Parts: sequence; C-alpha cells; structure tokens
Amino acid sequence: MRFFQQIAAAYPEAHKIRIVQDNLNTHHFSSFYQHLTAHEAFALSQRFEFYYTPKSASGLNMIEIEFSALACQCLHRHILTQEALAHEVLAPVQERHDKRIPITWQFSIPSARTKLHSHYQRLHPANLAL
Repeated sequence: MRFFQQIAAAYPEAHKIRIVQDNLNTHHFSSFYQHLTAHEAFALSQRFEFYYTPKSASGLNMIEIEFSALACQCLHRHILTQEALAHEVLAPVQERHDKRIPITWQFSIPSARTKLHSHYQRLHPANLAL
C-alpha cells in the first residue's frame, strides 16, 4: 500500500499512473480498501490504471531472467543505505547497457497476436477481425 502512496506522492501532477503487473490476486484496487479508509482508497484508485500481464506470458520470461540476474548480483544480501542500494542496482544495469547486451525476444508481434487472440477479443469486440 505504501508503495502506491509513495508513487502517487512522487508524481503529483500525473492524472493517471499506469502500472504493469502480474495477475496475483492481491494486485487489485480492492486491496486499497482493505488497508485504507474508503475515501483514501477511492482517491488512490483514481490515480492508477492497472495493466495485467497474461497468465501464460512466456515472452515475459526474458524480463524475469533479467531481474533474476540483477537479484543474484546484488539483492540477496543486506545493504545498509538507500544510496548504496541504488548504486548496487544501477551498476550492473549500467554495465549491461555499456556492453550493449541485448535481450533477444523470442515473442514476435505476429506470434503474440496468434497466441493472445482470445484475450484481444475479450478486451474489445472490434478485435474479432484480427
């Protein structure tokens, strides 16, 4: 809950803050109402727009691999300060950027459209023609 409050406070001018997240059952606006007053929960929910990854999104495995590598390099130990944590997280990210290490996506747009066709139909009827 504090995470969303901090994000909302960090971007006071934003009309909507878009969050991409997995389909975990707690990743819903109803969680706001479990921890905040109804007024606070409603106000916070109006600031965010949630986008959920498909439950079987193999294309996201590459992202998970990147996060796993990052975690193995620096996040499985106690780091004393926020500044040290920022340095520890950003150093390997910068190194990979400097070395131009690519992520080779195995999930093309045509294969995504084929695999996720039923999801597109549920989102908008006009997608039936895809």
